[in-house]
Amino acid sequence: MSSFSNIKLKSFVFSLILALVISIITYFSINFRTTYQIENISQFLILTTVLTLVSFFFTYLYLKFFVENKIKEIYNSIIPKKDIVEENLISTNMEDLVNQLKNYSIESQTEIKSMKEKENFRRNFIGNLAHELKTPLFTSQSYLLTLIDGALKDEKVNLKYLKIAEKAIERLIFIAKDLDLITKLESDNMKLEKTSFNLISIINNVFEMLEIQAEKNNISLIIDSKKKKINVTADQEKIHQVLTNLIENSIKYGKKDGTTEISIEEILENKYLVRITDNGQGIKEENFERLFERFYRVESSGNRSTGGSGLGLAIVKHIIDAHNEKIYVESDLGIGSEFSFSIEKSD
Repeated sequence: MSSFSNIKLKSFVFSLILALVISIITYFSINFRTTYQIENISQFLILTTVLTLVSFFFTYLYLKFFVENKIKEIYNSIIPKKDIVEENLISTNMEDLVNQLKNYSIESQTEIKSMKEKENFRRNFIGNLAHELKTPLFTSQSYLLTLIDGALKDEKVNLKYLKIAEKAIERLIFIAKDLDLITKLESDNMKLEKTSFNLISIINNVFEMLEIQAEKNNISLIIDSKKKKINVTADQEKIHQVLTNLIENSIKYGKKDGTTEISIEEILENKYLVRITDNGQGIKEENFERLFERFYRVESSGNRSTGGSGLGLAIVKHIIDAHNEKIYVESDLGIGSEFSFSIEKSD
């Protein structure tokens, strides 16, 4: 029998032994005082049995009441949230009780850890959001104030300052739109509208949209596929967003005269893997885990020189997850990066 055997059984055995001892002591006390004259062993056994049963009854009741109530008191003080309905389910088996308390302790620690992580995430999110909004706000404010203070009359600078202020406001709108999108994705308010469409056509559309941006650094946009049509089933608008964000990131962090290449390969009977590969800056492996966090940037300086809302990869992750697909990252610092995601084939 283990050290955590049933406490009721222990109470029973202890009560029985104690009652027997009390009975024997009482009997001999009576015998020595010659209150009763015991002539044979049968009298001894009868009297001892009666005294034992009486002692056992009262001792057991006392121990049961004391021990069980103490256990309930301890249990309720440690786990106050337990429903009153469960009161009768409180185990008096020490092993069960210890396990219950241990499980509660683990659950509590997990809950506390989760709350701390959420609080840290909230603080980081607010700090990052403030940082993202501060630059365009202050930029637009400073140039507009300069115009108000007299530069508006200077034809050489007024249009230039207004254009800079406009770009800062556009960045604010861009951040607001991305925040709205990721909020909808996280709250499941945005429903997927899955259709069958040509993925090659979507990639070409994104290339056309980002062509000017790529030309600034002479980055070549390439589709490594001989097929002109690869049909997939997904939310076309959301996959367009995924490709836009990934290709735009590849261009931003790509090196001059570099390449951004898209390839599509069949990985399962019903799946394709879309790869976006570049020969740009690359990413340290230690940063992989946080890449898809909101506002996380891998730039060592933490500057915002590359622009963007800081939400691009977080949006990508949410969209891919909503499709029940997977996204992967491979990168070597100074060599380049590859982001890839799975997508369902169309019948």
